[in-house]
Amino acid sequence: MAATRRLAAIMFTDMVGYTASTQTDEAGALELLREQEELLRPLFTTHHGREIKSTGDGFLVEFDSALRAVECAVAIQKQLRERNARPRAKPIRLRVGVHLGDVEEHGSDIFGDAVNIASRIEPLAPPGGVCISGQVYDQVRNKIANSFEKLGPRSLKNVQFPVDVYRVALPGGVAETPSGGRARARLAVLPLANISPDPKDEYFADGLTEELISSLSKIRELRVIARTSVSQYKSGSKSVSQIGSELDVGSVLEGSVRKAGNRLRITLQLIDARTQEHVWAHSYDRELDDVFAIQMEIAEKTAAALRLELVGTEREFLRKKPTSNIVAYNLYLRGLHAARRTSIDGYVESVKFFEEAIGQDPEFSLAYSSLANTYVLLAGETMKPRHAFPRAQELLAKALALDPNSSEAHTARGNLALQHDRDWDLSESEFQRAIELNPSNANAHFWYAMLLLVLQRFDEAAEELRVTIELDPLWKLPSLWLMTVQFTSGDFDSAIATAREEVERDSSDPNPHIALGTIYFRAGRIEEARREAELSAGPISQTAMADRAVLGALVGQPEEARRLIREWTDEAETRYINPVWVAALYAVLGEKEAAFDFLEREFREGEIGSFWFFYQGCAFDPLRDDPRFRAILERLNLPTNGHTHAGAGEG
Repeated sequence: MAATRRLAAIMFTDMVGYTASTQTDEAGALELLREQEELLRPLFTTHHGREIKSTGDGFLVEFDSALRAVECAVAIQKQLRERNARPRAKPIRLRVGVHLGDVEEHGSDIFGDAVNIASRIEPLAPPGGVCISGQVYDQVRNKIANSFEKLGPRSLKNVQFPVDVYRVALPGGVAETPSGGRARARLAVLPLANISPDPKDEYFADGLTEELISSLSKIRELRVIARTSVSQYKSGSKSVSQIGSELDVGSVLEGSVRKAGNRLRITLQLIDARTQEHVWAHSYDRELDDVFAIQMEIAEKTAAALRLELVGTEREFLRKKPTSNIVAYNLYLRGLHAARRTSIDGYVESVKFFEEAIGQDPEFSLAYSSLANTYVLLAGETMKPRHAFPRAQELLAKALALDPNSSEAHTARGNLALQHDRDWDLSESEFQRAIELNPSNANAHFWYAMLLLVLQRFDEAAEELRVTIELDPLWKLPSLWLMTVQFTSGDFDSAIATAREEVERDSSDPNPHIALGTIYFRAGRIEEARREAELSAGPISQTAMADRAVLGALVGQPEEARRLIREWTDEAETRYINPVWVAALYAVLGEKEAAFDFLEREFREGEIGSFWFFYQGCAFDPLRDDPRFRAILERLNLPTNGHTHAGAGEG
């Protein structure tokens, strides 16, 4: 029978993380696959699409119109977002690619360059996103409500010429967060200058900066850069244009705060990062009690200036006062200021301020959330997890009872479910709820990525880390863990490239050298691994000390590992030392019985919680084939296949 040719719009879909999930829960993965098929097939029919074939965990579909194909793709992602938002729903995330071109039909199948190009465009979409070719864009750009982000010409495998690719902006999904270009709806709030008569009021300026970031993040169409990145511009001399370029933002909010007694004067200006022109400027001269009303006015003024529409729930969230007690609020800001030092001493000091804030206002949900999160951070560092976690659980129950719509509280609850309860389903639903409430919550995206890494859903973990990096570009930790995800999944080339970028960014930081050295070792490049081990000298955290000692042992320099075992064993009598670190060092030194003794002691003493964080590490390779190691993984409901990764330290 002669082949027929025609112009057609071609759609490919692909289910993110399906292959990895079959390795950990085949029955659950097949159930999600069936549900995906039941959701998609009616949408194909509604939009006049013809299913050509199933590709295993995706579909090849033909449409007679580019517009119908894109409308179908948008409808698919909308329906999946709504489905994934259901309580405790295991997420189904698809990538969708669409191209328009000439196809040739043979029997029930279609062939040609158009099919090949569509299949190559689909992987460029983020999970939950849609990418289209320039040919499709030309047909639909003025015919649907969605906007588009041009990704530029892309060289595709087995395609002779570069293809222009566009990403469709989808409300509420990662696809609406641009990856390049200073998008108008990306904003940086620079640290407010403290011009108060009392220099000790610095805490108030810093805390108010963080609260403004939090308030503005409640605007769903706005992406607000996280505190970790903007804090690096405190007392700096860089121009707004430079800052805009480095943070990839379209607008910058800067100003000062003067606190004198009960009077407050805040001066702010919103600046276009490209032109350095003022979009608006305003001064607020009010009583201290009006600080929440000021924050709301700033958020509304910023949204209006950026032509972003506030929906009813956003206005409601913005107008809700976290506390009516200004003394409690001051204590809360002092706690944020102390925690911002990101040191153990700072976290310990912040506990005191948050406790005092709760004492002043027992209905202050944010203070409960911040205190609970601090306990989670201190667990395994200065506090035994069996003491820290129950207190955090108690605090979070109170925080969520007071404010069920707190993104911060849901993030902390997800983290607690991850680290303490090891309830992976609850952890995932809490992180998803936190992100739904505040898509700019970089911490929620980061810890969600940690959960996905633990469960070996590597593609999804990498995407969450990329979103984290977009929201907090100067925070080192997400880039280090992106490298870890790449390494763990076997993509050594990408992992080495990511680690090298971090080394080039700050060659004096030992952590990227440790990570890069471990990747080199796993790739069989021993001399390069040894060189990175030598370059990793310098002061680092206790967790990173263990990582560095492991790398040393791997390249034939076990002295630091043996020294740390001696020191930590002695110090365990007077301060908390995480037994998993000691077990890892014994394991990499080949002392299996000592390693298992420490791991079993973790179980007996209820301190096994941190093992989930390290179990894929290279240090445990000598134990991986031992039935006792597999038994530990099964007891913790962890995947039992043998992936390994470099410890990323703490950045």
